[in-house]
Amino acid sequence: MAEGAPEDFRALLEDSSVVKAGIDLKAQISALAGRGIMLAGRLEDIELMHYLLGPERSHKLDVLARSYLGVELDAAAPVGTGSLFDDAPEETGPDRVLETAAMLRLSECLLHEMAATEGMMRLYDEIEEPLIAVLARMERTGVRVDLGSLRDFAEGLRRKMAGREAEVRRLAGEPDLNILSPKQIGAVLYEKLKLDPKARKPKSGSWPTDEQTLSRLADRSPIIDAILDYRGLRKLLSTYIEPFADYISPVDGRVHTTFNQALTATGRLSSSNPNLQNIPIRTEEGREIRKAFVAGEPGWVMMSADYSQIELRLMAHLCGDAHLVDAFRQGQDVHAATAAKIFHVPVADVTADQRRIAKTANFGIMYGISSFGLAERLRCPRSEAKQIIDDYFASFPSIRGFIDATVAQARERGYVETLFGRRRYIADIGAGNAAVRALAERNAVNAPIQGTAADIIKLAMIAVDRRLREGGFRSRMVLQIHDELLLEVPQEEVAPVRELLVREMEGVISLSVPLTVECHDGKTWLEAH
Repeated sequence: MAEGAPEDFRALLEDSSVVKAGIDLKAQISALAGRGIMLAGRLEDIELMHYLLGPERSHKLDVLARSYLGVELDAAAPVGTGSLFDDAPEETGPDRVLETAAMLRLSECLLHEMAATEGMMRLYDEIEEPLIAVLARMERTGVRVDLGSLRDFAEGLRRKMAGREAEVRRLAGEPDLNILSPKQIGAVLYEKLKLDPKARKPKSGSWPTDEQTLSRLADRSPIIDAILDYRGLRKLLSTYIEPFADYISPVDGRVHTTFNQALTATGRLSSSNPNLQNIPIRTEEGREIRKAFVAGEPGWVMMSADYSQIELRLMAHLCGDAHLVDAFRQGQDVHAATAAKIFHVPVADVTADQRRIAKTANFGIMYGISSFGLAERLRCPRSEAKQIIDDYFASFPSIRGFIDATVAQARERGYVETLFGRRRYIADIGAGNAAVRALAERNAVNAPIQGTAADIIKLAMIAVDRRLREGGFRSRMVLQIHDELLLEVPQEEVAPVRELLVREMEGVISLSVPLTVECHDGKTWLEAH
């Protein structure tokens, strides 16, 4: 193995005709870019290739070397970024040589296995491999976060928390109650207030005070909502607000999250350090976090491009229901149209409550929600929820057919797949335990829909990145959050970039229903969204 600094291998690294094999090549791209070297050529990322073949298995180098090659690598030893050209003299020697040899052999093994698995090479070549460089650019760019805005927001959250804490103590009649103590909260709810007379204390000696359990008691006392609100505010503060300061780079004042391309079972991207994928948006407090995300250049704006109801559109395409397909083609309010079918009324006569029920049903039933789960979401009797589900499937028999066929396919093949051939293996589809089997069935139905949506947004990112660079735009993507792309855009590029985003994102795939993209801009992410 040749040794030396990356600069000694510049010609080789920048030669687009030379294949580059390794592990976590996205990190290598950024490391080399920091030294003015542009890694070019086809990338054979071992972790990513194995992820496509077995998304829920371990992709660690030592595990793969053992299972594919029968080679033992030191799992405790630091593994390089995965390139054959690391500038890491402390890692040279027999172990590093063995690691490099293992990566080369693994690349060959995985390519052979992918070629023998229908659709895998296309999935890698057209989606995952070109996305590596796109994500590397986004990570290096980062996103500007207004720390002052976050601090002001944090102070407001602390005041709200103090108010909710005081309310819980007042409703409990316990001025010294420790709201963070499950034991004390349990004693108040079950023993003093007797909110659930039928409940029996578990053998563990602790009353259940988890969110799901408390939500079922919410209609019995306002103390439940006060407790849940307090917990939500505290989580918001500790998980999303307070840690941000530690992630802001002292060099450019930006947050540089890491996008994880080989982690989720469905193919969705995730992010870490910090996790920006789970910023809550359904609460006023959660939405306020987006106010702190701002354009990093004077005279620039934030632009958000979001697929509208993409999973429902995919459901309509996959199940082929004529009513749903027509509703989307005609640009109708699909939730109102669904309510009209379920409740047998004209669309014009659908009430707000009926639409709310239909919306909950649309997003829940297609993923196998039970009457118990729907009753919890709608806060209605279980018998009423069961009737809604029965009426839903009676109105949309093709959705029932799609669900049944998908579960049957999972039982027969052991996996389901997206429109692009991404597989999710469903190991527990034949489990004897009913609860385990039911979860596997829900995953089987979820994966083709959510996974296809993930493939579509990835293709959109690749297309948008290519068009921005080819067009000489200064605009740049900074975040991807599920079905949404977030960009920084100079004011003079707002109109052409908006047109570019809508065109490229809506044109990624041709379905029986149109893909629709909503695109807005503003001074902050909140304004743009």
